[in-house]
Amino acid sequence: MLKTFVTFIFFILLPWYLVGQDFAFGSITPEEIKLAKNDLDSFSNAAVLNEYGKAFMVYNDTRGYTELIVDYHVRIKLFNRDGYRYADIELPAYRDESGERTDALLEIKAVTINIVDGRVVSIPLEKDRIYKENMSKYLTLTKFTFPDLQDGSIIEYSYRLISPHIFNFKTWHLQDDIPKINSLFEAIIPAVYTYNVTLRGPYPLTTQDAKLNRGAFRIAGRDIDCSHMTYGMRRIPAFVAEDYMTAASNFKSAIYFELSDIYRLNGANLKITKEWRNVDHELATDARFGGQMKRDQVFKSMLPQILEGTTDDLGKAKALYHYIQQNIKWNRYLGKYSENGVKDALEHRSGNTGDINLALIAGLSAAGLDAEAVILSTRDNGLVNDVHPVLSNFNYVVAKVNIGDNYYLLDATDPLLPFGLLPLHCINGKARVINLKKPSYWIEPTSSQKSTIRYTLMAELLPDGTLKGQLMSQSLGYAAHRKRRELADYNTVEEYMEHRNEQLPGFHMIACEIDGKEDLEVPLTERYEVEMKLYDSLAAETVFFNPFFLNRIGKNPFNLEERTYPVDLGAAREDRVVMTIKLPDGYVLRSKPEDCNLTLEDNGGRYVTQTLLAGNTFSFSQLLTLNHTTYPPESYFALKELFGRIIRQEKIDVVFNKITEVTDR
Repeated sequence: MLKTFVTFIFFILLPWYLVGQDFAFGSITPEEIKLAKNDLDSFSNAAVLNEYGKAFMVYNDTRGYTELIVDYHVRIKLFNRDGYRYADIELPAYRDESGERTDALLEIKAVTINIVDGRVVSIPLEKDRIYKENMSKYLTLTKFTFPDLQDGSIIEYSYRLISPHIFNFKTWHLQDDIPKINSLFEAIIPAVYTYNVTLRGPYPLTTQDAKLNRGAFRIAGRDIDCSHMTYGMRRIPAFVAEDYMTAASNFKSAIYFELSDIYRLNGANLKITKEWRNVDHELATDARFGGQMKRDQVFKSMLPQILEGTTDDLGKAKALYHYIQQNIKWNRYLGKYSENGVKDALEHRSGNTGDINLALIAGLSAAGLDAEAVILSTRDNGLVNDVHPVLSNFNYVVAKVNIGDNYYLLDATDPLLPFGLLPLHCINGKARVINLKKPSYWIEPTSSQKSTIRYTLMAELLPDGTLKGQLMSQSLGYAAHRKRRELADYNTVEEYMEHRNEQLPGFHMIACEIDGKEDLEVPLTERYEVEMKLYDSLAAETVFFNPFFLNRIGKNPFNLEERTYPVDLGAAREDRVVMTIKLPDGYVLRSKPEDCNLTLEDNGGRYVTQTLLAGNTFSFSQLLTLNHTTYPPESYFALKELFGRIIRQEKIDVVFNKITEVTDR
C-alpha cells in the first residue's frame, strides 16, 4: 500500500491540458459508444467512462459556520444485464447528533443514453422517480434508478452536496469495483484551513497540480486566498474484493483529507489534530464515555447477587461479563459512545455497543477490578491512523480487564461469545486503551483462540450397501462461536438436523445430541447416529467411495490472477477429519487418493491426508492447518495452489475390489 502525506500548500507546474475541468453533460463521444466489455478487462460488467468532482468551501453568514460544497458528475457504461446494478443509485446525507447540522443534496440530474438504430436517444430521469429513505437518525439515503436500460446503455448523473461536515473535507475514491477510464478531482481550500492529505492505494496519480486562487473565500467581510489542487488518475483497474480481507477502503486507491489546523482572523491558531493527552482528557470528561465508565454506583446494589459464588477476580470478571451479556440486548447500533447511558441500558435491557461495553467496564470497576476501555475500528470500517489521533476513525469500544499478569478483552454485545474471545470484526490492527487515571496507549488485539473443528466417524459398511455408524463433530474457538450462532437460528434440534441433512445429500442423520450449546467455556460437541446409502447392494465387484464428504472445501476461495492486499483470516485455523470404517470380508483396496503432505513456507500451514486398509478396517485422516492470521500478498499464489491441490484431491474416490473366490475342480 502506498501512503503519501502532504499538506495542501504546494505548487507544481503542469501543461494546460492536465488542469482539471468538468466534462459536458450528456455529450458522449464515438469512443465511448464503441467501448466494449473486454476492452478494459475480461470480467467487469460496467465501467466508469469519466468522473469529475469539485469541492470548495463557503462561509454561511446566516448559520455562522463554514460549509463544504461538492459538485459530482459521473458517466458509466453498462455492458450487460449484470452491470445494471450500477444504475441503482444511493446518495447518503448525514446529520449530526443534535440533528441541527445536516447534509443537503441539490440539483440532481440524471439521464440514460441508448443507441437505437444508429441514433443517440436520451431518456432523462423524471423528478418523481427520486425518493428518500431514512436509514437511521444519522443517515438518509436519496435513491433513484435509471430508466430504459439495455445492454450498452450509458448512464450519467450529477448533483451538488452542501455539507456542514468539513473535518474530512471530501474523500475522493479513485478506484472502485469497476474500472475507470478517467477520474479527476479538484479541491479548493481556503488558507485559514490546513488539511493533511493522504494518497492510499497501489497506483500513482497521473495528474497532480496546484495553483493559488486569490480571494476565493469570503468570511467576515474579508477575502481569503485558496489553494486550488487537482488530482487525477487514468486507466484505473477494478478493485476485486475476495474472501479473507478487511475493509476494501484500506486498499483501494483514494485521496483522504483530515483537518489539522484552523487559523482565525485574529491570528490565533486552533489546532484540530490533537495529541493523545488532549484526546484522553476529552474522552474522560465526555458524559457519553468517561462519564459512563464512572457509573460504578449503578452496580453497587446488584453486585452481591451477580458475584454470588465467585471466589477470585477471574470469577468475578466472568460473572459480570455474563450478566451484561444476558441483561442488555444489542440494538444493532455501533458506537464508541454511550447512546442512552448505562443506567437506562440496564433498566430497558437494550443499548448500543457503547452502552453495553461501558456498562461492563463500570460493573468491573464496581467489583474492584482493574478495567479499561479500548476504542477500535471494526474490520469493515478501515484501519485507524496511528500517526496522530483521529477520533472519527474509531467506531467501537470493548472492555479490557487486567487480572494478575494477564488481561482479557471483552465484548458483551454478543450473548454467544465466550469470555475473552473478541468477535473477528473487532480484530483490525491497532486499538487504543483509555484509562481514566493514566495516559492512553496502543495495543494490537489478536484472536485469542483458533478456529478449530474436528470430525470423527466410526462406521460399518453393511452387506446391503449402507454405511452406518456414529459421527462426532467438535468445534472450538471461533468455529464453536459460528456453530452456536447457527444453532440459535433453529427452534429445535430436529429443525437443525433437517438443515444438516439438506447440506449433505445422501447422508442421513437419524439422532442427534449436542453438548456445550449453553456453556460457552467448553467445546461444542455434536453426536449423531448416521447412515449413508452407498449402493443398492455389495454384489458388485467394484465399490467407489469418496471420503472427502465431511468438511469439503469444494471451491477455491482464492481465484485472482494477482492480489495486491493481504489475506486476513482473523484467526488461525485447524480442520481435522478422522474416519474408521469396517468393511465386509473379502474386499481389497484397489486405488485411492495419494497420501500427501503439503506445507506453506515459514510454518504458514499444512495439508496432510492418509488412507489405509488394514485387514477389513479402512481408515482415512485429513488435516488442514493455517497457522498465521494474516498472509502477505507474496504468499497469495502459495495459498491459491494449496487450496487448488486440496480440491483436486477431493475429487478422487477410494476404490475397493471384491475378492473372487477360486475353487479347485
